[in-house]
Amino acid sequence: MDLPADLRLALANELASAPQKNVADAAEKLSSRYRSGQALANGTFLHSRADVVAYAAYRLPATFAAIYAALNEARKRRPDWHPHSLLDAGSGPGTALWAASELWPELEQVTLLERDDGMITCGKQIAAHARSRIVREAVWQKVDLLGPWESEPKDLVITAYVLNELPASRRETLIDKLWSVTADTLVIIEPGTPAGYSHVIQTRQQLIAAGANIIAPCPHNLPCPMAGNDWCHFSQRIARTRLQRQVKQATLSYEDEKFSYIAASRTMGSPIQGRVIRHPQIRPGHIQLQLCTPEGLRSTIVTRKDKEAFREARDIAWGDALSPR
Repeated sequence: MDLPADLRLALANELASAPQKNVADAAEKLSSRYRSGQALANGTFLHSRADVVAYAAYRLPATFAAIYAALNEARKRRPDWHPHSLLDAGSGPGTALWAASELWPELEQVTLLERDDGMITCGKQIAAHARSRIVREAVWQKVDLLGPWESEPKDLVITAYVLNELPASRRETLIDKLWSVTADTLVIIEPGTPAGYSHVIQTRQQLIAAGANIIAPCPHNLPCPMAGNDWCHFSQRIARTRLQRQVKQATLSYEDEKFSYIAASRTMGSPIQGRVIRHPQIRPGHIQLQLCTPEGLRSTIVTRKDKEAFREARDIAWGDALSPR
């Protein structure tokens, strides 16, 4: 997938506002801090304008791709649902807002909670280039999610790449707070790592206990069947611009963002047969699919003998839902 044209332009303008070498150096240090999971003394991974611009270049496109993919799968389970209000908790430069506005252009009210002044400034500057009125007019609030904050219930609540940066003792409290301000659907996205998945699965259990319906990626509300060293995650490919390749010192024109996520709703989603949890294995005359189903994990082989199923399987990708047959 590609970034929306107006978001690409906005990022290019942000990158042009700072010396490229400074941004490249900051991106390298930022990448190291993220990989090690070692935040700075103030609890953030950012400490300068160059860091914020580096984040926008280094992480925003991939984060957009993951958030868009997760929201889109939730949308598919609720095709007739059209949220009108959005709360993004821990918004960074507003990445989730851009993704949500692409999927639900009818959004009318958006509030973004972010604790870092530099991120808020960057987010507002990027938003100024948006075609969408709701992106340009979103309300930004400087908020530490671990401190006191209030919100009217919103149709859609998102928190992305936040739990991984919080103390373990505070995650459960934050999830309770987010669910309490969710009028309809809460979507949580984390890195597609064993640690990220562990945060998602703990959140899943907590939300089910609170009465939520899991509409994506899971096809059921039963205990997760993943066991051992396995973990549930997905991947979304995003195209890189020339400037992004330079900042990341990368040669490939794309990157693949691995992510884990959960979409929990106060309403049931349309039923699915299962979710593809690995890349389909395409072989001569058949396709093998690894699925998560209401009956647990299973492997299924689709052959040419079942023409309709085989035709459908050829177009199936990792992360897709299978409709009931």
